[in-house]
Amino acid sequence: MTQAPTASTTGRRRHDREILALALPAFGALVAEPLFVLFDSAVVGHLGTPQLAGLGIAAALLTTAVSVFVFLAYATTAAVARRVGAGDLPAAIRQGMDGIWLALMIGAAVIAVTLPTAPWLIGLFGASETAAPYALTYLRISSLGIPAMLVVLAATGVLRGLQDTRTPLYVAIGGFGANAVLNIVLVYGAGLGIAGSAWGTVIAQCAMAAVYLLVVVRGARRHGASLRPEAAGIRASAQAGVPLLVRTLSLRAVLMIATAVAARLGDADIAAHQILLSLWSLMAFALDAIAIAGQAIIGRCLGAGDTEGARAVCRRMVLWGIVSGVVLGVLLVGARPLFLPLFTGDPSVRGTLVPALLVVAVTQPVAGIVFVLDGVLMGAGDGPYLAGAMLVTLAVFAPVALLVPVVGGGLTALWWAMGLMMGVRLVTLWLRTRSGRWLVTGAAR
Repeated sequence: MTQAPTASTTGRRRHDREILALALPAFGALVAEPLFVLFDSAVVGHLGTPQLAGLGIAAALLTTAVSVFVFLAYATTAAVARRVGAGDLPAAIRQGMDGIWLALMIGAAVIAVTLPTAPWLIGLFGASETAAPYALTYLRISSLGIPAMLVVLAATGVLRGLQDTRTPLYVAIGGFGANAVLNIVLVYGAGLGIAGSAWGTVIAQCAMAAVYLLVVVRGARRHGASLRPEAAGIRASAQAGVPLLVRTLSLRAVLMIATAVAARLGDADIAAHQILLSLWSLMAFALDAIAIAGQAIIGRCLGAGDTEGARAVCRRMVLWGIVSGVVLGVLLVGARPLFLPLFTGDPSVRGTLVPALLVVAVTQPVAGIVFVLDGVLMGAGDGPYLAGAMLVTLAVFAPVALLVPVVGGGLTALWWAMGLMMGVRLVTLWLRTRSGRWLVTGAAR
């Protein structure tokens, strides 16, 4: 009678150790990436306001262009992890190489579109005559690094699928350090201005991609996996990625609608909304790290045919998500006096911000569960369901958010609408995980 609880406790501790071992390095790598733009902003900001404005516009375009293809990491993680679970490492690496080849193809296509349309894209943002030339310079140079950025996404997915989140952390730290040095040397030492910042980022991203490729190629040679592109494998990677692309675009639409509504509420509201969105995104990195661990572990369990193990890990990660959400919510409220002065000294912005911030804090436990279940279903390769669920969420959120300026309630009401969005996601994801239809075993879904 005493063995079952002991075995259960041992299993939970083993799951906890594995989740922590994958999630902590993943969190570090996730945080390191936004630091690229942050450091570029710090360096370019000393050149002048037009240069900084130009960087802001170009960086927004580049971030969007790359983030919509994040499925290169997610789909690759799930596919590789399944084959790892099935005990077929050569096939796992082969699948990862197909994802990398797909990243190169997409990157080339994005460059082909971005370079000739750069002036038009910048014009969409309403750039001033003084900022537009700097935005154009930065965008055209930095776009040359997009294939490398996408290769980094795909290769990160390969290593996550192989249950390795430490290497991406080390590469991200090295890339950030190289970017920082190159920016200072090229912007000020070589006198290249904003062009130097762009070239520094391109070189750093290419170096990161080269390191990833070196790691993956070594693994391929060690296990006898082919490095040549295979049409069937690339097509399978693309097919797995399309539903996740729909999911990502739907989520981006939610954030864009929220920002557009906040802009209509007034200057204080949009300023407060931008601060809240930054804090919300930062907390999302912590929760997404647990989701990444879920992708890797769930994919491996299903590849090995271990449905009970997948269920057990899912339950444990949901608990992690809830606890993490509660901790983040408490920290957000408790540290309010410390970080609010860093963002604004305007009393009207603070007055608008604080009630909405409490809404964000209260809804963090829900966000914790949502991120975890999202990662579980990604690890299971359940992309079509995730796409449909996110489209339903967008359909519910959009009319509610657009009514906020009409009905009233200001920014607090808008963030309650964001809470509703997370609630809808929670319901759709919970129903799917409870159904068990995501528990498809085998080396491929």
